Amino acid sequence: MEKTLTHRPIVLAGIVLGIGQAGFFDGIVLHQLLQWHHMFSSVATDTTVSGLELNTLGDGLFHLADWLITLTGIFLLWRAGRQGNVIFSTQTFLGAFVLGFGLFNVVEGILDHQVLGIHHVKSGPHELAWDIGFLIVNAVILAIGWLTLQSGKQNAETAD
Repeated sequence: MEKTLTHRPIVLAGIVLGIGQAGFFDGIVLHQLLQWHHMFSSVATDTTVSGLELNTLGDGLFHLADWLITLTGIFLLWRAGRQGNVIFSTQTFLGAFVLGFGLFNVVEGILDHQVLGIHHVKSGPHELAWDIGFLIVNAVILAIGWLTLQSGKQNAETAD
């Protein structure tokens, strides 16, 4: 009995790794390097010791989740490599990765920035504009990932 070839495991691994890396990018660049916000910036100010402690805990829990998601993605990629019926395509994997990256930021931007209001991309004047810009940029990234993924799957299938 011959196994049916599939893209699914490599796509799933790429999406999960993209999600994990988007979280790390957000936490490292926006939280730590630029210091535009912390996880709970709109809940407690980071200008008091207790507020900074809450925000640091929130950032730490956020990074822990990113780390666990990334480990899951590595496991999924390793498992895909052990299956004999997975079509490996760099374009497919990168498309899935970029899709996961954009997806994470769009969902996080809607939930954390708009629905829960626990922080904004950059608090202060024009914070809604920063939030909307973040959503637009990441919706474009998500779309590029989707298009790259679809093209990669199609190219890999026609190469066989």
